Amino acid sequence: MVRYIIRRLLWLPVVLLAVSFITFTLGYYAPGDPVEVMLGQRVNPAAAERLREELGLNKPFLERYTDFVLRAINGDFGESYKYRGQPVTDLIADKVWVSVQLGLAGLALAFAVGIPLGILAALKQGTWLDDLIVGTTLVLNSIPVFFTLPMLLLIFVRTLRWLPSSGWGGLFDARIIIPAVVMALPGLAVITRQMRASTLDVLYQDYVRVARAKGLPESTVMVRHVVRNALLPLWTILGLSLGGLVEGFFVIETLYGIPGIGAMAVDSMFTRDYPVIMAITLLVATSFVLANLLVDVGYTFLDPRIRYD
Repeated sequence: MVRYIIRRLLWLPVVLLAVSFITFTLGYYAPGDPVEVMLGQRVNPAAAERLREELGLNKPFLERYTDFVLRAINGDFGESYKYRGQPVTDLIADKVWVSVQLGLAGLALAFAVGIPLGILAALKQGTWLDDLIVGTTLVLNSIPVFFTLPMLLLIFVRTLRWLPSSGWGGLFDARIIIPAVVMALPGLAVITRQMRASTLDVLYQDYVRVARAKGLPESTVMVRHVVRNALLPLWTILGLSLGGLVEGFFVIETLYGIPGIGAMAVDSMFTRDYPVIMAITLLVATSFVLANLLVDVGYTFLDPRIRYD
């Protein structure tokens, strides 16, 4: 197992190098000049040239890319073009943590509700309750965030006055409730349907019949033999979802006034803030690589039959 993990981690620099090269190339040849965005289209050409030289934008492609890689190895992604004098790492660190907290809250809510609903739908297969659960989750999944968030604000903020209207106060603040619910709804249908299908598949396995034939209590059969094995496919969904936490959630963060990384990433694209774009891209790539590794390693603990050489 240790050798497998080391081999996977050794591929991480290769993946990051490929991702950084593609992203850097797209930024280099893409239309739009960061200097014009910063100074305006009617800027003095001499002033624009001085700024390009100061930022190193007048250097050849390979020289700029090599310089970026050497600095990135040391954890230095340069300074933001938009927020002059602000190191990129300091600029995005707090915003990433905000998005991670918001994502964890939405993910926990989706799994906490989706898993029991999926099990209940499987146990009531073919009944009206099964159809109601599956149908309701699919309807909730099909409603766009642009509609869900304003409706929840209208009901729980303006009408009932139970919750605050916007802002951010951390993971245990009341202001996270509405954004977390909005985030959880799209994934609820996926988790519920996957758990329902997995439970139905496990319910009719021979080892479940044997456990019941031995006279084990139904609660023991469900927990030890059914639910435990039915959760295996959800581990992949959970792992990849954890990898996406650092991406941020642009729509929710913008509409609810949350200072997360999603809104900053989109803003950086419009302002051609390439140092921030590069840092966020590499952060997301690293997150997904590590999440995939976590999924593979986790399977060995969830299913003793799985072994890696």
